[in-house]
Amino acid sequence: MKKVLVLCTGNSCRSQLAEGYLRHFAGDQAEIYSAGIETHGVNPKAIQVMSEDHIDISGHTSNNVDEYVGIDFDAVITVCDNANEACPFFPGKVERFHYNFPDPAKATGTPEEIINEFRRVRDMIKTYSADFVNQHIKS
Repeated sequence: MKKVLVLCTGNSCRSQLAEGYLRHFAGDQAEIYSAGIETHGVNPKAIQVMSEDHIDISGHTSNNVDEYVGIDFDAVITVCDNANEACPFFPGKVERFHYNFPDPAKATGTPEEIINEFRRVRDMIKTYSADFVNQHIKS
């Protein structure tokens, strides 16, 4: 079974969304983890927009990448430029993937504009995650 780590700066939004979708699309064909260079806690708006798409990430935790040093990952996906630049070395045959998604936590405006930015990024990550699973997980 493949092991995939999604890495972001704070493990609060983008990596949490990706973990939720990768788990959803991969099912029992992969073990999916997420972590941050730092830990900021899971953003409540990330939980909200995922629940709108019927995926529950309310039990997710915000983890530091150092917690996973002993795991032999098959793939590491960085979902922001900061994490890509600060990504630690993982030994073995780890495939690295990178996509710099916008940070919805930095959205400004009315509450409606902010939640719409979370939804927009969620949908981008959903598409990326489905494509990733089809190309790299499923036979």
